[in-house]
Amino acid sequence: MSVLPLVFTSGWASGINAYAVVLLLGVFGATGVSDEVPESLQRPDVLIAAGVLFLCEAVADKIPYVDSAWDSVHTVIRPVSGAVVGALLAGQSGSLPDLAAGAVGGSTALASHAVKAGTRMAVNTSPEPLSNVVLSVAEDLGVGGIISFAMFYPEAAAVIAGVLLLLGLFLLFFLVSRIRRFLRRRALRREEKRLAGRSGPPPG
Repeated sequence: MSVLPLVFTSGWASGINAYAVVLLLGVFGATGVSDEVPESLQRPDVLIAAGVLFLCEAVADKIPYVDSAWDSVHTVIRPVSGAVVGALLAGQSGSLPDLAAGAVGGSTALASHAVKAGTRMAVNTSPEPLSNVVLSVAEDLGVGGIISFAMFYPEAAAVIAGVLLLLGLFLLFFLVSRIRRFLRRRALRREEKRLAGRSGPPPG
């Protein structure tokens, strides 16, 4: 069976939470749930590192503006992770060239990361923090659910991931105005901090 559906699904999920994908795949492989997971993802050091980073993301992802800063840092990390995981999965199954799998995983991760980061920018235009927490929890549960589902029904999981990706891109198109508002507010805050730092402390 082709590993392409699993590569696509893991790529979509990596764009949202790359550490959760590595952690879940490694656990599923180590426990014998799936034979598609390469041994390199099952190593204890990889699982520990992925677990620690997942916890860090779980906290940062729920704090307004911190989540967007975290997303900016991961603009490269998530697509690279999607590409690496895709190539490893292809190398394990031998049903798809590593380079092609890496391209599919990386490009899908980049697209879903754009949706995630753009959505968070739009949500951060709201002053209340509850939206960030709800959205973050929904993303974590979605990634965990779809990766788990892909272990047993990879084709169906890939279809769901594809639909979610298209819906996300469609939503992102309508959120552009809110994203621009967020960027303007952030630039204004930076300018205010710069001017405050230049003026210095009041005379004693």
